[in-house]
Amino acid sequence: MTYSYIDLRSDTVTKPDAQMRRAMAAAEVGDDVLDHDPTMMALEEQVAELLGLPAALWVPSGSMGNLIALMIHLRRGDQFLAPEHSHVLGSELGTAAWLAQGMPVALPHDGGPGRPTPETVTRAAGTAGPYFALNTTLLCLENTHNFAGGSVTTPRQWAALVDAARARDLRVHLDGARLWNAAAALDVPLTELTAGADSVQVCLSKGLGAPVGSVLAASTNQITEARRIRKMLGGGVRQGGVLAAAGLLALRSRDRLSDDHANAARLASGLRDRGWTASEPATNIVLAESADPVATVAALAAVGVGAVTVAGKVRFVTHRDVDTAAIDDALTRITF
Repeated sequence: MTYSYIDLRSDTVTKPDAQMRRAMAAAEVGDDVLDHDPTMMALEEQVAELLGLPAALWVPSGSMGNLIALMIHLRRGDQFLAPEHSHVLGSELGTAAWLAQGMPVALPHDGGPGRPTPETVTRAAGTAGPYFALNTTLLCLENTHNFAGGSVTTPRQWAALVDAARARDLRVHLDGARLWNAAAALDVPLTELTAGADSVQVCLSKGLGAPVGSVLAASTNQITEARRIRKMLGGGVRQGGVLAAAGLLALRSRDRLSDDHANAARLASGLRDRGWTASEPATNIVLAESADPVATVAALAAVGVGAVTVAGKVRFVTHRDVDTAAIDDALTRITF
């Protein structure tokens, strides 16, 4: 089969299939602002249970979910820590400082791709100083780490980082936009990757294929406050069950994420066969070296293969709308 355009720019480009569109059309709905839409409530309860946290809130985007978490955890001028190239640092338009009013500090990936060592967390957190010193109060982690090539933090590594944060009285927020991929790659329950977190954000519109939406999970009191903040940010929804129904169906597709991981490995191997320097993917993201990533992405687009530049590299992301045949087709087009 020949494909006109093979879109590997992101796993956010997936479109709802016929089954998902039927579920959206048939969804039971209500005014979520006034009465809490019943389908939205069902989705939130299911995600909270999967993540091992007491409560959850649907939000339109992962960026909003992360921002709400930061606004809950930070006071004005608080310092927070996150691995270098984390989404909260470079891909959310400065809202961590602008709206959450926190002072971000980027930590090196000295513990492996996408994560610091516990010792680095301890040093960066410091100890309590005089009243005019910065207070470090929060550690933000990302699993998988997007710009580190979809790298995975294992339960043991996660627990060590959480312990280091707790020893310095830091709260912990997990940007788990692709946590589903991490759990699939490690073949572990999601709760092993969230244990000890104060809040977790997971995305429904990436590998799981829903058209829109993320979910923020935390304590019951924090989610009550999160609902208020969502409204302040313009994120009140009415008959949100139409979107939540897509999310509920998307949750059933977690088992097929291993297909995306296999296709990413196939793509990376094919690129290396063609002389590229491409990482061995941990999940569904392939990073490739290029002397001129912008020019390379333009050349790929010219032959009908979509990619983007991140952190000075070319990024390809596999997803459910690109099958193995499409990966092979893409590789036949890449002759440069």
